[in-house]
Amino acid sequence: MNTMLTRLGVPPELQAFFNIDDDLDFDYCDAYEHCGEGFHKIPTTQNLWVAGNNTASTVIITYSVMEAIAFLTLHRHRYPRLEQLAVVAIGNRFYKEQANWIRENFRGRKFVLVFGKDLIGHLTDIKLTAGIKNLNIRIFHSENQILIYRGNLFRAFDQERISLHAFQEAFSIRPRFRTGKPVQSLTFLDQLKHDAER
Repeated sequence: MNTMLTRLGVPPELQAFFNIDDDLDFDYCDAYEHCGEGFHKIPTTQNLWVAGNNTASTVIITYSVMEAIAFLTLHRHRYPRLEQLAVVAIGNRFYKEQANWIRENFRGRKFVLVFGKDLIGHLTDIKLTAGIKNLNIRIFHSENQILIYRGNLFRAFDQERISLHAFQEAFSIRPRFRTGKPVQSLTFLDQLKHDAER
């Protein structure tokens, strides 16, 4: 077990699920995510970090392993059976090849997308969903609007109201995707750290 994670309230069974030891180094094959006291380095890579059961019914996708740990710590009651979970970290930038791999390896699963509640997080939700569903979309930012094109269809969204739900409604998409957004912080890791300091 890791002393920093224990201090943050990460339960032993979650630390075991993520194969945590003394160091918080996570291998993405060509790069590492590193975390310690006062720092967190997330790689930019087309590779993925994957844990859990490859036959899992639910797949949690996020930008970092540490964010996945924080999300599951704060929502442990929603996921009592860890053997039914797979976790995928994409790094700090989304690549289409990542969505292709997820689509090929996790067909027919429920997906929970755990990205920040800022504009980049919402757009990553949309891009990842479209990629996994193999939908060709183009996204543009113009002043305070997000413009999304899908084939001949076009929709404009106020950037303050853009969300995966708004995208799905506008383009009549019904995937098995939902999002996890922290209430009090930008990320679940920030929320976990904040809660531990109280």
